[in-house]
Amino acid sequence: MDVDGGRELTVGVGAGGLATSDMVLNIGPQHPATHGVLRLRLVLDGERIVSVDPVVGYMHRGAEKLFEVRDYRQIIVLANRHDWLSAFANELGVVLAVEQLLGTEVPERAVWARTLLAELNRVLSHLMFLGSYPLELGALTPVFYAFREREELQSVLEEVSGGRMHYMFNRVGGLKEDLPAGWTARVQAAIAPVRRRMPELESLLLGNEILRARTVGVGVLPRETAAQFGVSGPIARASGLDLDLRRDEPYLAYGELFAPGGPGRVVVRTAGDCYARLDALLEQVHVSLDLAEYCVDRLRSLPPGPVNVRLPKVLKVPAGHVYRWTENPLGLNGYYLVSRGDKVPWRLKLRSASFNNVQVLSRMLPGCLLADMVSILGSMFFVVGDVDK
Repeated sequence: MDVDGGRELTVGVGAGGLATSDMVLNIGPQHPATHGVLRLRLVLDGERIVSVDPVVGYMHRGAEKLFEVRDYRQIIVLANRHDWLSAFANELGVVLAVEQLLGTEVPERAVWARTLLAELNRVLSHLMFLGSYPLELGALTPVFYAFREREELQSVLEEVSGGRMHYMFNRVGGLKEDLPAGWTARVQAAIAPVRRRMPELESLLLGNEILRARTVGVGVLPRETAAQFGVSGPIARASGLDLDLRRDEPYLAYGELFAPGGPGRVVVRTAGDCYARLDALLEQVHVSLDLAEYCVDRLRSLPPGPVNVRLPKVLKVPAGHVYRWTENPLGLNGYYLVSRGDKVPWRLKLRSASFNNVQVLSRMLPGCLLADMVSILGSMFFVVGDVDK
């Protein structure tokens, strides 16, 4: 804890005054071996936050420069690691950008399989935060319920890809390999108990009086501020910012899923507080499960066929540039790819969701009590690797 000179106030009557100064308090950084290293430099006037400066970069590993010395197949392994809870979605943005420059159309079965896997990955990411956020408020039980549901879905993702976190299942031109025999039936069998038991988790969260007292009306993020800072994903939609690329700029099979009469819908709240963000995340789990079940039915109706396009062993992408963004679990994730016709990108710039979502803390926290900082910080649902890249 550091203390520096701030403004002086005179308290009391007469010549004997009490000189006080603002306190500068560093929250973090924790040990570099932890999974998240974020530092908040708070200026406090008593228990109230005057200003906050998010200090990032403790996990920076230069992913954007590493992209430039890896070929287009190798960069996928780097891309899926900045947000380790959304690995499949991270891979997806890269391969979609490369495929657009190549002018490659992937097989229909690959399109629907990608969409299914993206939505399952979205549920896994949301369940992680639904379990870990109550921990920060002192509630231990919900994390066991959330992880029980995660394991149901994690098992089918592990079966199809061989990985639990870094799936490496996307390839330029489609998927690494075909889906295992009977896998779609096992996906449906995994979704059913998760859907049936979700009300138990919801009652532990939304029905908890202590959690409501810590979150309702706390950490309000106005819609205009969210738009100014480029905040996206469930956090922005909880503030009334009605933006979802799956509906607004459809990719993969989302055009059909979010068409009128389809199962897709955008979850929007208007309160913009910690409770609204938690509530939006819970409902998005149900939406993603609906989308996943629809994808399973479509995959079963498709005839057998390839899931990838045969490409040269040395893949050179035509000169040009493209920006592809996707609706990742945490928000907008974009890749700006510049090619000079070589086998490696000339430039690959990453726009991660968590970076913008964390920067808005400098506007949200001032005026709040220090005790509410934990509630607000946990409700921003960020991954530090996604901030630092």
